Amino acid sequence: MRNWLKWAGVTGVAGAVLAVAGYTFILPTIWTPLPNRSFNGIVGNVDSGNYLVRAAGCIACHTDIRNKGALFAGGPALETPFGTFFGPNITPDAETGIGKWSVEDFSAALTAGLSPSGEHYFPAFPYTNYTQMTSQDIADIKAYLETVLPASNPSRNNTLIWPFSDRNLMAGWKWLFFKQGEYQPDTVQTAEWNRGAYLVKGPTHCGACHTERNAFGARISKRLTGTSSGPNGHPVPGINAGENHIKGWTIEDITFALQTGLKPDGDVMGGAMGEVVEEGTSHMSDEDLRAIAVYLQSLDKEPAQ
Repeated sequence: MRNWLKWAGVTGVAGAVLAVAGYTFILPTIWTPLPNRSFNGIVGNVDSGNYLVRAAGCIACHTDIRNKGALFAGGPALETPFGTFFGPNITPDAETGIGKWSVEDFSAALTAGLSPSGEHYFPAFPYTNYTQMTSQDIADIKAYLETVLPASNPSRNNTLIWPFSDRNLMAGWKWLFFKQGEYQPDTVQTAEWNRGAYLVKGPTHCGACHTERNAFGARISKRLTGTSSGPNGHPVPGINAGENHIKGWTIEDITFALQTGLKPDGDVMGGAMGEVVEEGTSHMSDEDLRAIAVYLQSLDKEPAQ
C-alpha cells in the first residue's frame, strides 16, 4: 500500500507538471493564425464602411440602444449558456476604444479573433464569419469607424463560467472548430449567388444566430436550420428555404421581409430579428438583399459550403 501511494503521488505530481507545461507552452501554440493580410495600396472607403457596418450588425452589438448609449461605445448584455458577453467600445477613443489600432490590428480581430496583444477573442464576436470578408471591406469598415465620435467608456468585462472564461483555451477551440480564410467564390454559381453567399457567410453572419451549436459553442451545421437556444436563450427559426420558417417564401418575399420586417402573411418580425432589420438589413441595397434571398433559396437544393 505504501509503495502504491508513493507511486500514485509521484505520478500525480508528474501529471500536474505535464498539465501545467501543456497549458503554458503547448496550448497557446496549438492554433497558429494565417499571416495577417497586407493592406498595402488599399484605401478604406468611408461610405462603403458605413454601409458594411449596418450589414454586419455592428450597431446592435456595440451600442446600448435601449439605454441611449453613445454609438459604438459598448453594447448590451448577451446571455449565453457560457455566461454573459458585452460588446466592447469600438469608437476611435484612444484609451477605451480602438483609436490606437492599425488596420492590421483591426483585420487580425476580424479574421483571426486576436487582439493587438495576441489575446484570443471569444466567438460570441463572430470572427468565425468575418474571416471570410475581403481586405477591402475590412479597410472600409475601419475607415468609417475612424469617423465616429470618440466615446470614453471602458468596455464591460464578460462574466463567464469557468473554464469557458479562460481565453487560452480558445487556442484549442480554434484548432478544433475555426477555419480562417477569405471567402472563395463558387465558379459554378452566378455572380448574384456568390454575392449572397458572401454576405450570408461573411458580413451579415446569419449562421451565428440561425444555427444549432454543440456543447462547446461551435456551429453543428452550415445549413441555417435554426436553433432552440439562440442569443439570450431564445429560439431562432431556420432560414433554409427547404424547411422551417421560410418554406414556401419566394425570393421577393425574403427580400421584402429584410427590407421592411414584414412577413408574407403580414406578421411583423420581432425581437432580435426586428432589430437586425431596423438597424441593419433595411439599410442595405435591393440588389444585396435579393442576392441574400437567392442564396438562401438555394440551400433547399444545394449543399451548404
